[in-house]
Amino acid sequence: MIRALLTFTLALFALPALAAPVSDQPHTRVELIAQSSAPAAGKPLDIGIILTPKAGWHTYWLNPGDAGAPTRAEWKLPSGVSAPPELQYPVPGTLVVSGLMNHVYEKRNILLTRIDVPAGMAPGSAFPVEVQVDWLVCSHEQCVPESAVLSLPLVVGDGADDATMAPQIAEGRAALPRPLAATATWAKTGTRFVLSVPMAGLDKVRKAWFFPAGDAVITHVTPQKVSVAGDALRIETDAGTPGPEGEVTGVLRVEMAGEAPMGFAITAKQGSVPGPGAALGAGGGSDDAAGGDAGGPGLPLILLGAVLGGLILNVMPCVFPILSLKALALAKGNVGAAEARTEALAYTAGVVIVVTALGGLVLALRAAGSQVGWAFQLQDPRVIAFLLLLVTGIALNLAGLFEITLSSGNLGQDKARSGGASGAFFTGALAAFVATPCTGPFMAGALGAALVLPTVQALSVFAGLGFGLALPFLLIGFVPALRRRLPRPGAWMARLRAILSVPMFLTALALAWVLGQQVGVNGMALGLAGTLVLGLFMWWLGSRQHGGKSLAVPGVLSLATIVAAVLLVPTTAPAGAATSTTTAASELDAVKFTPAALADLRAANKPVFLYMTADWCLTCKVNEKGAMADPAVADSFKAKGITVMEGDWTRNDPAISAWLAEHKRAGVPVYVYYDPAGGETELPQILTVDALTALKV
Repeated sequence: MIRALLTFTLALFALPALAAPVSDQPHTRVELIAQSSAPAAGKPLDIGIILTPKAGWHTYWLNPGDAGAPTRAEWKLPSGVSAPPELQYPVPGTLVVSGLMNHVYEKRNILLTRIDVPAGMAPGSAFPVEVQVDWLVCSHEQCVPESAVLSLPLVVGDGADDATMAPQIAEGRAALPRPLAATATWAKTGTRFVLSVPMAGLDKVRKAWFFPAGDAVITHVTPQKVSVAGDALRIETDAGTPGPEGEVTGVLRVEMAGEAPMGFAITAKQGSVPGPGAALGAGGGSDDAAGGDAGGPGLPLILLGAVLGGLILNVMPCVFPILSLKALALAKGNVGAAEARTEALAYTAGVVIVVTALGGLVLALRAAGSQVGWAFQLQDPRVIAFLLLLVTGIALNLAGLFEITLSSGNLGQDKARSGGASGAFFTGALAAFVATPCTGPFMAGALGAALVLPTVQALSVFAGLGFGLALPFLLIGFVPALRRRLPRPGAWMARLRAILSVPMFLTALALAWVLGQQVGVNGMALGLAGTLVLGLFMWWLGSRQHGGKSLAVPGVLSLATIVAAVLLVPTTAPAGAATSTTTAASELDAVKFTPAALADLRAANKPVFLYMTADWCLTCKVNEKGAMADPAVADSFKAKGITVMEGDWTRNDPAISAWLAEHKRAGVPVYVYYDPAGGETELPQILTVDALTALKV
């Protein structure tokens, strides 16, 4: 989709220019050269196009990767002369930008072609060569289509090499991938693509990377595992969708010890491939082949982002009360060091297991063909209803209506001691589950990368998110100095519990509103009715606790209420149900996102601010009620002619799911600005008025 839009944009921006052999564009210098300025009749003539991007910018290979567009050339040649349909490209490099793999040239590169001079042309005859070159040049922040018309006033002669241009043609020819004499083979095993390339000098290979010529052969950004299996280089990575068929062509870039990187033109037939072989020689394996040139974050940085993202989740209104009460429980019970460490580990295990399990479910569903992302379960009204009842129960507990204990319900029994390791594990699991509607800084890139990493690495990213969420309580459990700094127990703790119940009640109110957005007023009323019945049962439970009576009957009834309310909630909104419009959408005159509408606006060179949101996403709502609703933003967008487009992912929308997958994003919010020049800039997840009003057209 991205590539099609960019290619179309290139065509729109193809502006004529005065014909000359050299043209200096804003971000690229382009030049037309030939092997000879006096080509011989009846002989071939090599012609080159030199593209030199400015520092910080890059152009693209034949298959640009996840984004970008290849360079196009339209030739105007003497009668009876034609050029091949495709240019010959040098071996490209890799560059990861915003989770997208790009096949690029960041320095001077020479694209070649060969034409035949007709045999009947007389010496001294004019042989003008003219070409219109259209290309895309990008930085890490924006992309700009550029175009130039170049010409060479050649004259038919003796075919002698030109002293200035011929060496550059030779330079371009040396940079082309070499033909591979041996026959390569490929196979698809499950979701994995394996390429086997027989070659000499395997003991010297330090890194390798395969660039497929086709789009659907592999998932470009996934790390490629390279090993030596017998007399062949074995490359394994994730297969694309729907995957390769027939012959697979491309370029294999290889780095050998003590030599410059080289490339081989690969044509692989489907067949048998060897199993994983030995690691490459000293100097680094291939798993970082992309990382060395890609410029994107490696797994350690992705894990750090996940941990920081999880850490920030602790300040969310639905998580902070749980963390606070669990921490204060240690102080209240004067728990010993060993027991504190046990509870901290149990709490961490509950968080990490739930977050990793949710991440594993996302990966499994995506592998099965579903376009789902983080917090996808919140698109199901039954999950929202369950969360509504669960959060209401937590709020009532914090308000003091009843106590959660594992015994008969003695109100005075110490909460921390009655829970122990099992209670801490459950609390951690609960915190992880109720945190899924939230996202924030550092999480987007980490979870987006997890969706394209190999399974084990992806699960480690989700585990890192869980570890970050559990880290504050883990530190409290293992660092006695932190526990000593906690306030001493006292009557104030009861007041604090009541205060902390307020954000939980507000969370419950928000969930009821989300339920209404998903299934209409009747569905919301059913959810609220279940909440009311649950509240009455909790009141009964609390009164029996005060009297020291059995809790078996109220506990069963409470569980039955939750199950009944969840099962009775409709899964779809009634026909004709109206959907709400956010304050930001109303003030910014937002239009509904569709791929076709976005394509039309971009084709017309209109600036577009696209935001992907959901009613259950707390960060989304904060931005929409805050920075996006500021009158200064509306005035700025109106003055600049920026069209605002909203994608509502509250309920599953295949078009939005596909867009998120294309941009390697695991969930919402996502904010992207498309400028009139074809550039695409992703904004941070926490928006500010200054950032929005600074958008340029």
